[in-house]
Amino acid sequence: MPATTNADGTQLSMTTRDMRRVLASSFMGSMIEFYDFILYATAASIVFNRIFFEDLGPGFAVFASFATFAVGYLARPLGGIIFGHFGDTRGRKGVLILTMMLMGIASTVMGLLPPTDQVGIIAPIALVLLRVVQGISVGGEWGGAILVALEHAPKRSRGLAASFANAGGPVGAVLATVMLGLFSMLPEEEFLSWGWRVPFLMSIALLAVGLVIRLRVAETPMFQRLEEIGSRRRAPIVEVVRSHWRAILIAFIAVLAFTTSQGLMTVWGVSQAVGNGADATGVLAWKAAAAVVTVIVSILAGKLSDRFGRRLIVAIGCGLGILLALPIMGLLESGTVWGFALAIVLGNGLVQGLVYGPIGAFVAEQFPTSLRFTGASASYQTASTVGAGFSPLIATGLMLAFGASWTVGVFWMIVLAASAAAVLLTPESKDRDIHQPA
Repeated sequence: MPATTNADGTQLSMTTRDMRRVLASSFMGSMIEFYDFILYATAASIVFNRIFFEDLGPGFAVFASFATFAVGYLARPLGGIIFGHFGDTRGRKGVLILTMMLMGIASTVMGLLPPTDQVGIIAPIALVLLRVVQGISVGGEWGGAILVALEHAPKRSRGLAASFANAGGPVGAVLATVMLGLFSMLPEEEFLSWGWRVPFLMSIALLAVGLVIRLRVAETPMFQRLEEIGSRRRAPIVEVVRSHWRAILIAFIAVLAFTTSQGLMTVWGVSQAVGNGADATGVLAWKAAAAVVTVIVSILAGKLSDRFGRRLIVAIGCGLGILLALPIMGLLESGTVWGFALAIVLGNGLVQGLVYGPIGAFVAEQFPTSLRFTGASASYQTASTVGAGFSPLIATGLMLAFGASWTVGVFWMIVLAASAAAVLLTPESKDRDIHQPA
C-alpha cells in the first residue's frame, strides 16, 4: 500500500513495509485477544459446566456456564467506553498495549484456578471476575486494532485494511479451538483435571510475542493530526452520545448480524451438536476449519466492499443468513459431526464472514477522528454484548421453553433482517472523507 494523505492534504510517509507492519500488529493483537476470549467460550461449552458448576445438574450447569460467558460480554461496552476515552484523548497505540497485557494475565490466571470441589464458591467467583477483566480488555482492543489499520490505510483500501485487522479474531478462534481440541483427545479424567488448563497457560507466551510486534508500530497519522491542531475532546462519550446518537444506533443494529451469528454458531451451536451426540473432538475440529473459512471470506468481503460498497456486501450476508437459518438449525440437531460441519461452515464461515469483513470499516466510518475510538467501540461492543453475549442464553432459553430449534432459527432471522435494514438505510461510507477531525 502506498502513502496515505493527511487531513490537510499533505502526503504521509507510509511505505508498503510500514503498512505491512501496521496490519501485522492489528492482526496479531486481535488474534491474541480473541484466542483468549474464544478459548473461554469454547471451554464454557464443554468444560466449565463440569468443573465449576457440576452440582447444578446438566441442563442448568450449561446455562450457568453460558451465564459466566455472557458476563464477559457485559463488560465489553465498559471497556469500549474506558479505552475509547483514552484512545481518543491519549492515542491509539498505548491503549492497545495495555489491553493486550490485561487479557494475557487474566487468561493465564484462569488456567491456574482450582475447581469448585476443592475451594468451593471461590472458584466460580474468581472465574467471573477474571471474565470481567477479559471483557474490559477486548472491549478496548477491537476499536484500537481497527483504527490503527484503517487510519493508516489509503481510502481505496480501508475496507481491506479493517477486514485484515478483524481477521485476527477468527485466527485466534482457530488456534484456541485447535489447542483445546488437541487436549480434549486425552482420557476424559486427565482432560478435566489438567488438560484444559494448558491452552490458557499458553497465553503468557502469546502475550510476549504480541507486545514485541505492537511496540514497533507508530501512532496513527490521523490522531497525530488531532494533537497538532488541538482538537481532542475532554469527554468523548458525552459528545458522541449527544451529537452522534444516530450513528451509534445504526452501527449497533448493523453489528448485531455478525455478533448474533457468532454467538449462535460458535458457542450455542457447539453445545447443541455435542448435546445431541456429536463427537466433541470432531465438532471442535470443524469449528476450527470453519474459522479458517471465516478469515478467507471476511478478507474477500472487505476487499469487495472497497469496490462495491459496505452496504451491499453486508446486506448479501444477512440475506443469505435468513435463507439458511432454519436448515442450519436442522443440521445442528442431527447429532452428527458432518451435520455440524455443514452448519458451521455455512453459518460461521459464509454468513458471518460476509458480514464481518466490511463491518469494521462501516462502523469506524460513521464517526469523526476525535470521537472515532469511543463511538466505534461503544456501538460495536454493546452489540457484542447483546448479540454474541446473550444469544447463547436466549437460544438455550428458547429450547427450554419450546423444545424446538426452529424457534432459535426464527430469532436469528429477525436479527439479520433488522441489521440489513439498518445498513441499507444508511448512506454509503466507503468514499467518505474520514480525515475530518470533528
